[in-house]
Amino acid sequence: MENQDDELEDILGGLEQRISVYERKRKDLQKKREQLGEEIATVEKYLELAKTLYRVEADKAKLASLSIQIASYEKGEVSASDVDVATQSREILLGRSKYVGRSVPDAVYMVLQEIGRPLHAKDLYQRLKEGGMPIRGKTPVTSIATSLKRDPRFRKVGPNTFEVNQSKPLTKVV
Repeated sequence: MENQDDELEDILGGLEQRISVYERKRKDLQKKREQLGEEIATVEKYLELAKTLYRVEADKAKLASLSIQIASYEKGEVSASDVDVATQSREILLGRSKYVGRSVPDAVYMVLQEIGRPLHAKDLYQRLKEGGMPIRGKTPVTSIATSLKRDPRFRKVGPNTFEVNQSKPLTKVV
């Protein structure tokens, strides 16, 4: 009987040690998870700041370009119909010119890279429109879908739903 009691005490002692080890391990992992959460939050703040700075610098470059166009217009080198500088400046300042001057696939590529997930052509159209890209025609959603189907940078993942094709190189033949 005493032998069984000793054996039982050994088993219980071993289990108590395991419980203690697992509790310490859990505490350590929880602390690491907390630290990772804080690091992720910090990185997200820096990422948002970098994106904002990028947009500001891009808008500065656009405004500089418009200034050159204004100077050219004043010198008589460009006709008034070629440049509606006031409208373009207003659009830049309002942040609605993000995709102006880009092709549909290039603008969609920017959108999908920012979002990081597939989007339906209807959602892409809405984002392009908000970004100042004029898409003419009776069926702009179909036009977008058709142009993406033809571009190897995109992969169709559902009906009129596309994502960036990570397996294709991003270089363009000139």
